[in-house]
Amino acid sequence: MPNPKRKWSKTRTAKHRTHYKATAPTIASCSNCGSPVLYHRVCPECGYYRGKQVLEVAEAK
Repeated sequence: MPNPKRKWSKTRTAKHRTHYKATAPTIASCSNCGSPVLYHRVCPECGYYRGKQVLEVAEAK
């Protein structure tokens, strides 16, 4: 098996990893109640997904 001739330097490793970064999740607004919701998820506030009620959400007392 071929092995590397020499070790990569710390600077070269850091340059290699420059594009590894976290991205912020895309947030949409619920079509029913308007609260912020992640895409392809049921709204935690009202229980609607794509205009249909999917979950029964209990009202806070």
